[in-house]
Amino acid sequence: MEKQLARDVRFLKVYAVVSTALLSAMALLSASPRHNKGPHFEEIDVERINIVEKDGRLRMVISDQDRQHPGIVNGKIIKRDGPRPPGIIFFDQSGDEMGGLVFGENGSKGHFGSLTFDKVRNDQTIGFRHLEGDNGAYSAGLSVWQQPNLPSDMLTTKYENANKIADEPARKAAIQEMIDHNELTTQRLFLGKGRDNTTLFEMSDIKGKPRIKMQVTAEGMARLDFLDETGKVTYSLPEAHK
Repeated sequence: MEKQLARDVRFLKVYAVVSTALLSAMALLSASPRHNKGPHFEEIDVERINIVEKDGRLRMVISDQDRQHPGIVNGKIIKRDGPRPPGIIFFDQSGDEMGGLVFGENGSKGHFGSLTFDKVRNDQTIGFRHLEGDNGAYSAGLSVWQQPNLPSDMLTTKYENANKIADEPARKAAIQEMIDHNELTTQRLFLGKGRDNTTLFEMSDIKGKPRIKMQVTAEGMARLDFLDETGKVTYSLPEAHK
Protein backbone atom coordinates (compact mmCIF):
# COMPACT_ATOMS: atom_id res chain seq x y z
CA MET A 1 0.00 0.00 0.00
CA GLU A 2 2.83 2.37 0.90
CA LYS A 3 4.64 1.52 -2.37
CA GLN A 4 1.49 2.30 -4.35
CA LEU A 5 1.07 5.60 -2.52
CA ALA A 6 4.70 6.53 -3.22
CA ARG A 7 4.28 5.77 -6.92
CA ASP A 8 1.13 7.93 -7.03
CA VAL A 9 2.93 10.83 -5.36
CA ARG A 10 5.83 10.58 -7.84
CA PHE A 11 3.33 10.53 -10.75
CA LEU A 12 1.57 13.64 -9.43
CA LYS A 13 4.90 15.42 -9.08
CA VAL A 14 5.90 14.59 -12.66
CA TYR A 15 2.44 15.60 -13.91
CA ALA A 16 2.67 18.92 -12.07
CA VAL A 17 6.10 19.67 -13.53
CA VAL A 18 5.06 18.79 -17.10
CA SER A 19 1.79 20.74 -16.81
CA THR A 20 3.59 23.78 -15.45
CA ALA A 21 6.10 23.63 -18.32
CA LEU A 22 3.37 23.34 -20.95
CA LEU A 23 1.35 26.21 -19.46
CA SER A 24 4.46 28.37 -19.29
CA ALA A 25 5.24 27.66 -22.96
CA MET A 26 1.68 28.49 -23.99
CA ALA A 27 1.83 31.74 -22.01
CA LEU A 28 5.07 32.71 -23.73
CA LEU A 29 3.64 31.92 -27.16
CA SER A 30 0.49 33.92 -26.47
CA ALA A 31 2.63 36.91 -25.50
CA SER A 32 4.73 36.67 -28.66
CA PRO A 33 4.12 39.54 -31.11
CA ARG A 34 3.73 37.06 -34.01
CA HIS A 35 1.14 34.84 -32.31
CA ASN A 36 -1.67 33.81 -34.69
CA LYS A 37 0.02 35.58 -37.61
CA GLY A 38 0.76 33.99 -40.96
CA PRO A 39 4.15 32.95 -42.28
CA HIS A 40 6.88 35.57 -42.21
CA PHE A 41 9.00 36.20 -45.33
CA GLU A 42 11.91 38.58 -45.54
CA GLU A 43 11.55 38.71 -49.32
CA ILE A 44 9.07 37.25 -51.80
CA ASP A 45 8.69 37.32 -55.61
CA VAL A 46 5.11 37.20 -56.86
CA GLU A 47 3.29 38.11 -60.08
CA ARG A 48 -0.10 38.90 -58.54
CA ILE A 49 -1.74 39.22 -55.13
CA ASN A 50 -5.53 39.29 -54.63
CA ILE A 51 -6.82 40.98 -51.46
CA VAL A 52 -10.22 39.56 -50.54
CA GLU A 53 -12.79 39.80 -47.75
CA LYS A 54 -13.66 36.77 -45.62
CA ASP A 55 -16.61 36.08 -47.91
CA GLY A 56 -14.34 36.01 -50.95
CA ARG A 57 -15.20 39.47 -52.37
CA LEU A 58 -12.29 40.96 -54.29
CA ARG A 59 -11.15 44.34 -52.88
CA MET A 60 -7.67 44.90 -54.30
CA VAL A 61 -5.30 43.43 -56.89
CA ILE A 62 -1.55 44.01 -56.88
CA SER A 63 -0.16 42.70 -60.14
CA ASP A 64 2.42 42.84 -62.90
CA GLN A 65 1.36 43.72 -66.44
CA ASP A 66 0.70 40.21 -67.77
CA ARG A 67 -1.61 39.20 -64.91
CA GLN A 68 -3.26 42.58 -64.24
CA HIS A 69 -7.03 42.57 -63.69
CA PRO A 70 -8.95 44.11 -66.64
CA GLY A 71 -11.38 45.84 -64.29
CA ILE A 72 -15.13 45.51 -63.65
CA VAL A 73 -17.80 48.18 -64.24
CA ASN A 74 -21.51 47.67 -63.56
CA GLY A 75 -20.76 44.03 -62.77
CA LYS A 76 -19.15 43.38 -66.18
CA ILE A 77 -15.54 42.63 -67.05
CA ILE A 78 -14.05 45.51 -69.08
CA LYS A 79 -13.01 44.37 -72.56
CA ARG A 80 -9.48 45.51 -73.39
CA ASP A 81 -7.57 45.19 -76.65
CA GLY A 82 -4.15 44.98 -75.03
CA PRO A 83 -2.43 44.47 -71.69
CA ARG A 84 -3.10 46.73 -68.72
CA PRO A 85 -0.31 48.51 -66.82
CA PRO A 86 1.10 46.97 -63.65
CA GLY A 87 0.10 48.40 -60.29
CA ILE A 88 -2.77 48.30 -57.78
CA ILE A 89 -6.47 48.18 -58.71
CA PHE A 90 -9.15 48.94 -56.06
CA PHE A 91 -12.67 47.45 -55.97
CA ASP A 92 -15.74 48.69 -54.09
CA GLN A 93 -18.30 46.77 -52.04
CA SER A 94 -20.27 45.74 -55.15
CA GLY A 95 -17.22 44.35 -56.91
CA ASP A 96 -16.77 47.24 -59.38
CA GLU A 97 -13.43 48.90 -59.94
CA MET A 98 -13.09 52.19 -58.05
CA GLY A 99 -9.63 53.39 -59.06
CA GLY A 100 -6.03 52.42 -58.94
CA LEU A 101 -2.34 53.21 -58.88
CA VAL A 102 -0.68 52.19 -62.15
CA PHE A 103 2.62 52.85 -63.89
CA GLY A 104 4.36 51.78 -67.03
CA GLU A 105 6.07 52.62 -70.31
CA ASN A 106 5.17 55.59 -72.48
CA GLY A 107 7.40 55.06 -75.48
CA SER A 108 10.85 53.57 -75.71
CA LYS A 109 12.35 55.93 -73.09
CA GLY A 110 9.33 57.58 -71.47
CA HIS A 111 7.09 56.40 -68.66
CA PHE A 112 3.95 57.32 -66.77
CA GLY A 113 2.41 57.02 -63.32
CA SER A 114 -1.22 57.58 -62.34
CA LEU A 115 -3.29 57.50 -59.15
CA THR A 116 -7.03 57.81 -59.88
CA PHE A 117 -10.41 57.26 -58.17
CA ASP A 118 -13.68 56.44 -59.97
CA LYS A 119 -17.34 57.35 -59.78
CA VAL A 120 -19.68 54.48 -58.89
CA ARG A 121 -20.18 52.29 -62.00
CA ASN A 122 -18.19 54.75 -64.05
CA ASP A 123 -14.69 56.01 -64.78
CA GLN A 124 -12.18 58.26 -63.04
CA THR A 125 -13.21 61.58 -61.48
CA ILE A 126 -9.88 62.69 -60.02
CA GLY A 127 -6.31 61.77 -60.76
CA PHE A 128 -2.66 62.61 -60.10
CA ARG A 129 -0.57 61.84 -63.18
CA HIS A 130 2.96 62.07 -64.55
CA LEU A 131 3.21 61.55 -68.34
CA GLU A 132 6.64 61.62 -69.99
CA GLY A 133 7.60 61.09 -73.63
CA ASP A 134 10.74 59.78 -75.32
CA ASN A 135 12.30 63.25 -75.58
CA GLY A 136 12.05 63.96 -71.83
CA ALA A 137 9.18 66.44 -72.13
CA TYR A 138 6.54 65.73 -69.48
CA SER A 139 3.32 66.91 -67.93
CA ALA A 140 2.43 66.43 -64.29
CA GLY A 141 -0.54 67.52 -62.27
CA LEU A 142 -4.00 67.10 -60.83
CA SER A 143 -7.00 66.51 -63.12
CA VAL A 144 -10.72 66.43 -62.29
CA TRP A 145 -13.25 64.92 -64.69
CA GLN A 146 -17.03 65.17 -65.01
CA GLN A 147 -18.65 61.74 -65.30
CA PRO A 148 -22.28 61.06 -66.30
CA ASN A 149 -24.59 59.61 -63.70
CA LEU A 150 -24.98 56.42 -65.76
CA PRO A 151 -22.92 53.22 -65.99
CA SER A 152 -19.97 53.65 -68.35
CA ASP A 153 -20.70 50.41 -70.24
CA MET A 154 -24.11 51.76 -71.29
CA LEU A 155 -22.62 55.09 -72.37
CA THR A 156 -19.81 53.36 -74.28
CA THR A 157 -22.36 51.31 -76.23
CA LYS A 158 -24.41 54.43 -76.98
CA TYR A 159 -21.34 56.33 -78.19
CA GLU A 160 -20.16 53.42 -80.36
CA ASN A 161 -23.62 53.18 -81.95
CA ALA A 162 -23.59 56.92 -82.65
CA ASN A 163 -20.18 56.62 -84.32
CA LYS A 164 -21.49 53.87 -86.59
CA ILE A 165 -24.07 56.16 -88.20
CA ALA A 166 -23.07 56.44 -91.87
CA ASP A 167 -24.62 59.85 -92.49
CA GLU A 168 -22.08 62.43 -91.22
CA PRO A 169 -24.55 65.17 -90.17
CA ALA A 170 -26.68 62.58 -88.35
CA ARG A 171 -23.58 61.09 -86.69
CA LYS A 172 -22.40 64.48 -85.46
CA ALA A 173 -25.91 65.32 -84.25
CA ALA A 174 -26.11 62.07 -82.25
CA ILE A 175 -22.75 62.74 -80.59
CA GLN A 176 -23.68 66.36 -79.92
CA GLU A 177 -26.88 65.19 -78.26
CA MET A 178 -24.80 63.10 -75.85
CA ILE A 179 -22.62 66.14 -75.14
CA ASP A 180 -25.68 68.34 -74.57
CA HIS A 181 -27.07 65.81 -72.09
CA ASN A 182 -23.70 65.50 -70.28
CA GLU A 183 -23.34 61.86 -71.28
CA LEU A 184 -19.64 62.01 -72.18
CA THR A 185 -16.58 62.37 -69.95
CA THR A 186 -15.25 65.93 -69.80
CA GLN A 187 -12.29 67.45 -68.00
CA ARG A 188 -13.39 70.12 -65.50
CA LEU A 189 -10.05 71.11 -63.98
CA PHE A 190 -6.31 70.78 -64.52
CA LEU A 191 -3.63 72.09 -62.20
CA GLY A 192 -0.05 71.35 -63.05
CA LYS A 193 2.81 71.61 -65.51
CA GLY A 194 2.46 71.18 -69.26
CA ARG A 195 4.94 69.65 -71.71
CA ASP A 196 5.85 73.19 -72.86
CA ASN A 197 7.00 74.00 -69.28
CA THR A 198 3.98 76.23 -68.68
CA THR A 199 2.37 76.09 -65.25
CA LEU A 200 -1.38 76.01 -65.82
CA PHE A 201 -4.58 76.24 -63.79
CA GLU A 202 -7.54 75.65 -66.14
CA MET A 203 -11.23 75.39 -65.22
CA SER A 204 -13.83 74.20 -67.74
CA ASP A 205 -17.62 74.09 -67.88
CA ILE A 206 -19.65 70.88 -67.70
CA LYS A 207 -19.21 70.34 -71.45
CA GLY A 208 -15.43 70.45 -71.11
CA LYS A 209 -14.92 73.91 -72.63
CA PRO A 210 -12.20 75.97 -70.91
CA ARG A 211 -13.63 79.10 -69.24
CA ILE A 212 -10.78 80.31 -67.00
CA LYS A 213 -7.06 79.90 -67.66
CA MET A 214 -4.33 81.05 -65.31
CA GLN A 215 -0.80 80.38 -66.48
CA VAL A 216 2.87 81.18 -66.14
CA THR A 217 4.92 80.46 -69.25
CA ALA A 218 8.43 79.01 -69.38
CA GLU A 219 9.65 82.55 -70.03
CA GLY A 220 8.04 83.79 -66.81
CA MET A 221 5.05 85.59 -68.35
CA ALA A 222 1.91 85.48 -66.17
CA ARG A 223 -1.59 85.68 -67.62
CA LEU A 224 -5.23 85.21 -66.60
CA ASP A 225 -7.88 84.70 -69.32
CA PHE A 226 -11.67 84.44 -69.13
CA LEU A 227 -13.29 82.70 -72.11
CA ASP A 228 -16.84 82.30 -73.43
CA GLU A 229 -18.36 79.00 -74.56
CA THR A 230 -16.88 79.43 -78.06
CA GLY A 231 -13.34 79.75 -76.71
CA LYS A 232 -13.08 83.49 -77.28
CA VAL A 233 -11.19 85.46 -74.61
CA THR A 234 -13.57 88.00 -73.10
CA TYR A 235 -11.24 89.46 -70.47
CA SER A 236 -7.55 89.15 -69.62
CA LEU A 237 -5.09 90.23 -66.98
CA PRO A 238 -2.87 92.03 -67.61
CA GLU A 239 -5.21 93.83 -70.03
CA ALA A 240 -2.37 94.63 -72.40
CA HIS A 241 -2.52 91.01 -73.62
CA LYS A 242 -6.11 91.35 -74.90
